[in-house]
Amino acid sequence: MALVSRGGRPLVVVGDSLLDRDLDGRVDRLSPEGPVPIVEDPRRHDRPGGAALAAALAAGDGGGEVVLVTAIAADEQGALLRGLLAAAGVEVIDLGLDGATPEKVRVRCDGRTLLRIDRGGNAGQPGPLNGRARRAISRAGGVLVADYGRGVAANGAIRAELAGLPAGVPLVWDPHPNGPAPVPGARLATPNESESRRLVPDAGRLREGLAAPADRGLAAVTERGRILRDRWRAAAVAITLGERGALLVEGEVPPRMMPARPVPGPDACGAGDRFAASAARLLADGALPSEAVGGAVAAASAFVAAGGPYGPYGQGGDAGGGRRPPVAGIRGGSAAAVAAAVRSAGGTVVATGGCFDLLHAGHVATLRAAAALGDCLVVCLNSDRSVRRLKGPGRPLVPERDRAAVLSALSCVDAVVIFDEPTPREALASLRPDVFAKGGDYALSDLPEAELLASWGGQAVILPYLSGRSTTRILQEANQHGHGHRRA
Repeated sequence: MALVSRGGRPLVVVGDSLLDRDLDGRVDRLSPEGPVPIVEDPRRHDRPGGAALAAALAAGDGGGEVVLVTAIAADEQGALLRGLLAAAGVEVIDLGLDGATPEKVRVRCDGRTLLRIDRGGNAGQPGPLNGRARRAISRAGGVLVADYGRGVAANGAIRAELAGLPAGVPLVWDPHPNGPAPVPGARLATPNESESRRLVPDAGRLREGLAAPADRGLAAVTERGRILRDRWRAAAVAITLGERGALLVEGEVPPRMMPARPVPGPDACGAGDRFAASAARLLADGALPSEAVGGAVAAASAFVAAGGPYGPYGQGGDAGGGRRPPVAGIRGGSAAAVAAAVRSAGGTVVATGGCFDLLHAGHVATLRAAAALGDCLVVCLNSDRSVRRLKGPGRPLVPERDRAAVLSALSCVDAVVIFDEPTPREALASLRPDVFAKGGDYALSDLPEAELLASWGGQAVILPYLSGRSTTRILQEANQHGHGHRRA
């Protein structure tokens, strides 16, 4: 991805900082005083938390100065936090905090948290915005607000500065249900799925004339994203979905699903800060929102795979996501039987469609990404007659039965249904999937399935695709290669 430099201007992180403290020990026995584990010889590890973690992660990415505008108390925890941030290469502008520095203490064993103790629960009062903080925000190449609901993002003077950012300076707002709404004009807001439900608890009942989507389905997630985007007057909202990735809502086009691949890593602590920091960095460097969200999903997954805050910041790993345990015996049945079995087990039915003539890497990437959105994947396959109407008399190269056989052999495909129409409307109306996924660039007018899915509370989404992979390009290259041999 070619990015535009921020011209030496800093990435500014604004928000509430915390001190995270881990006590890692071993557990070999239960206490004779009661059925509780005894954690022996715990080792203490202190690290930045909240907005301080987001700033430390951004600084660890390299590529420019990172400034943190925050409020830290004059106590032992605050002194430790300032030292950790200095060691991470973060310039701290401390507004001061009338109260205790918030602290989260995790007691851990074998990489898992047994208990968390929170201190400094009552939010203190941040000090006033000073000239140094104003200057930092005014010269920012990008701003990330990491709100933890403790008062910094609610400061009126800070909000006025953020609302007055020049149009070319992207503002990313990572909100908190206990914090204020983002200022109007944010380039991207990044609530997680749980936060979006708390902020918009009745999304499924807000669309007149349409079936109410399931509370946790992608249709409800999309509706919440659209409501929050309009409420906050943000350019885009990306709702993070944990191991499933993130859903990007912008404009009136169908939402973009940025899926993740499975990663090892039981602890997702800090993944939201990793996501927001990466998105802010990418937007500040000139990326489009879709590029920034896709890159942020990959970075968050890598962060979790590397051990999250307990491993080296931002190293290693792959992207995350996964399906439920498969419903026994569904593969090999008809598409209707597969959908019925998964739906009766409480699962999510996903469909996709296409010609799939000369199956290539782009097809496989889209199919895998679609399968990760639910618990079964049904492929709606254009018949030979349908392909000829769309592509011309020379296509398809591979007959429909062979194309269906190849697709059915893929582990991510659970069933194939062949249709004769230009679009799979009738097949979809019969299957009534929860999600219909397409790979590529589409406007709403180019995706007629979106309105159909919405009629029963389903959701159409757009998936990333591998550029430069297409059957047409393969045929062109094959023809050029053949001409070259004949000339020789």
